[in-house]
Amino acid sequence: MFRVFGLGSVSVLDGGLKNWLAEGHPVTSDYRKPERRDFQASLNQSWVKSFEDVLENIQTKQVQVVDARSAGRFRGTEPEPREDIQSGHFPGAINMPYTSFLDSSGKHHNTEALTKLFKNAGVDLEKPIWASCGSGVTACHVALAADRLGLSDLCLYDGAWVEWFKRVPPELIISEGTGKKA
Repeated sequence: MFRVFGLGSVSVLDGGLKNWLAEGHPVTSDYRKPERRDFQASLNQSWVKSFEDVLENIQTKQVQVVDARSAGRFRGTEPEPREDIQSGHFPGAINMPYTSFLDSSGKHHNTEALTKLFKNAGVDLEKPIWASCGSGVTACHVALAADRLGLSDLCLYDGAWVEWFKRVPPELIISEGTGKKA
């Protein structure tokens, strides 16, 4: 998410603070005022895909869209967290729950395991990937995992499932549950 706004030097605390502490790394309660720096955000729009882009891709099948929601939400068998949205997915989407990129401690899998995860899900690592989820946030796990593998043809469908569900007719929603009413 930071890179899409032009911030190139970004790090992720693998496993979060919980693992940082468990591994004995130092922390302090001392306050240190950060040095003031100027940053001019600039959106790289080419990394963000729109509803229309996804709609077109359903026809062209040029890009793989990987959905980071849970398998139940993707299939339509578990509810979405928003009451006005039914679960399911759009045609051609591939499900890779964001939790699959993490081990039991919350750390990211190594690159060998990530490669296997993508391949087992049916993702061709030679083709472009657009990440999606419920609202555009957990999709960043897909992008981070792909970036760690050195892939550069990555984008985010920021409107995600919420926008898709609200805008499309029922026939463009795939669900094992109730789906969208006409």
